[in-house]
Amino acid sequence: MKFITIGLIAILGSYTIFAKDLVEKKEEDNKSFLGAIQRFTPDKDEILGKLLQQTLENVHFSHKKIGDDLSKKAFKVYLERIDYGKQFLLEDDVEKLEKYKTKFDDQLVNGDLSIIRMTQKMLQTRIPMVATYVDTILKKDFDFKKKETYETDAKKREFADTEKELKDRWKRLVKLEVLIQYFDLKDEQDGVNQKHKKKKKTKKIVKTKKKKEKKKTFKELMLSSREKVAKRYKRVFTRLQKERKGDQLDKFYNSITKVYDPHTLYLIPEEKADFDIDMSGKLEGIGALLREEGSFIKVERIIPGSASWRGKELKAEDVILAVAQGDKDSVDIVDMSIRDAVKLIRGAKGTIVKLKVKRPDGSTKIIAIKRDQVVLEESYVKSTIIEHKDLKQKIGYIHVPKFYRDFQDSDGRNSSTDVKNEIIKLKKKKVDGIILNLRNNGGGALQDATLMGGLFIDKGPIVQVKNRGDAKVQKDIDGVTYWDKPLVILINRFSASASEIVAGALKDYKRAILVGSSEQTHGKGTVQAILGLQDYLNPYFAKAIGPIGAMKITTDMFYRVNGQSTQFRGVKPDIALPDQFGYLESGEKHLDYAIPYAEIAKVPYKLWTKQKYDVESLKKKSSARVAKNTKFQKILKSVKWSKERKDDTKRVITLEAIKKFRTEATGISDKYKTDEISKKVSVQSISKLKNDVEKERFKEFQEELQKDPVIEESLHIFNDMFKS
Repeated sequence: MKFITIGLIAILGSYTIFAKDLVEKKEEDNKSFLGAIQRFTPDKDEILGKLLQQTLENVHFSHKKIGDDLSKKAFKVYLERIDYGKQFLLEDDVEKLEKYKTKFDDQLVNGDLSIIRMTQKMLQTRIPMVATYVDTILKKDFDFKKKETYETDAKKREFADTEKELKDRWKRLVKLEVLIQYFDLKDEQDGVNQKHKKKKKTKKIVKTKKKKEKKKTFKELMLSSREKVAKRYKRVFTRLQKERKGDQLDKFYNSITKVYDPHTLYLIPEEKADFDIDMSGKLEGIGALLREEGSFIKVERIIPGSASWRGKELKAEDVILAVAQGDKDSVDIVDMSIRDAVKLIRGAKGTIVKLKVKRPDGSTKIIAIKRDQVVLEESYVKSTIIEHKDLKQKIGYIHVPKFYRDFQDSDGRNSSTDVKNEIIKLKKKKVDGIILNLRNNGGGALQDATLMGGLFIDKGPIVQVKNRGDAKVQKDIDGVTYWDKPLVILINRFSASASEIVAGALKDYKRAILVGSSEQTHGKGTVQAILGLQDYLNPYFAKAIGPIGAMKITTDMFYRVNGQSTQFRGVKPDIALPDQFGYLESGEKHLDYAIPYAEIAKVPYKLWTKQKYDVESLKKKSSARVAKNTKFQKILKSVKWSKERKDDTKRVITLEAIKKFRTEATGISDKYKTDEISKKVSVQSISKLKNDVEKERFKEFQEELQKDPVIEESLHIFNDMFKS
């Protein structure tokens, strides 16, 4: 990375001279030295801006220059970040900000950032005005018979032309919020979805019998609803008015980085600290990876072994609307920065956090989670043996949740060695085939992707990695095949990066049959690195200006051995099964400013010839079974219903309309449940379970596999492979 250092020295050359002059002064008087360096130190924003510019232009894969064209795109992103819901700024405000449309590059480099000051001035006027209006309208009830509508999709809304139009938008939104809150309170009062309800009924009656609470009337529930919504919005508006400079800088800087690609990100010092905690694997909280999407905090994925994973209620793609600590009032996190949201959600082991979430189908749910330390063992590779009652075969199953590697400890665990060890165990049990499960695996260490792919072939290239120069080929060179019998790899739309490398390589070699519960994998074919920006500063200035954060930046692109990138296109399965998330537009190709697909020359590789399969015949037989499988048919019907409903984003704000909407969503959710255990699938542990905790974990693991229709269909696919 020498070219980075050279670029930064060029930027900070004159400042370095100041530092040299001050070294002699340090020997005379350390205190006056520090005072002098602070006087000579240029503005922190200016230094950071120049660092970001040089890093983006010289290190990023695209090597794009920050100019007027990029500024225009960054301005559009900036508007989304400061007012995604179009709930505060007027069209006139946007027009005033447009004078900075081509000046993002200038403001970044000179540290002026006047667009931030103008934005804050506008918001400091608009937010109190909206806050006062919302407080006023919540002091009296709404007319819930009057047929009004509210557009819930911010992308379909325009900025309001007048304050009157803006107030009307808020009136409709708040009216909808009150109605939703009313039905939440009514469900709670009526005992809807209460767990252990039957157990409470059978409890022995004691002498000090608690007086039965009187049910609230419609009017009383509505009053409570308005009070709760008013309290929630008061916290939201107070928080927005107290936004820190770090939050403002984050919106400005990352409106520029996002134009480079979705995975390039400036991390302020607090976020860098959070990143380090996450990488260490030592967390106390709920165990969910979150992402910021406009005004909302969305669940990216659930960390295996965590409290959320064990609870099985919180799901990927859930939007978290509010957070409550135990029995305290909830805090609305809409429009909250992800850092502040995480601070509310995280907490000490053993404490309870309650999340109000919105499902992709529009339904809402309160989920209580007991925080815990993430159980690392559950993040590691594990295996078992699966058999089907009607089939005479024994199949090994290996689950790889991520491509982990301890880079600080050469003797530490890594995913490729763990998979190799599980293969050895399964071979001793004389299994006929192996399922390698890479579903929901977001990737990890490139080294382990290469080594893991090599476990299933003798030797040869696994992946190509390219930046500016020639592609570097990562190869398996040990000449050993650890598993040479039939292999099925499971993938889905959340299999990404390293998962796509392994799946793509073994498909190219015709080594495995890929079975996917989606039409393709995620399609992330890029590599990111973390650069500590402090490392590129003169030590004296680094000390004077304090922490300045880090850059997560895209540096390279992956290519399969056949020359195709996994970017956008991902890896397509040989046999595609119904996808429960088939109504979502997810994946790299749906992200703004994603790096486009590309191809390079293929590298020589030798096709696997030990087993050959008629893939078309396997697909045809699988399709016939899927058509008769009740679980898969429920998934298809559920997806069809969700697709039809997904674009229906306008809500009629009447009592009857919202009641009908909620009833329908709950009914469909119950109707299309696919969580019954298959009586024909048996799952056996390959090692002795030592204690009750291990037994309980294995029981959950066992039930998870027995409920999964993809696992059962994979066993049938193996049976077809053996017969071919």
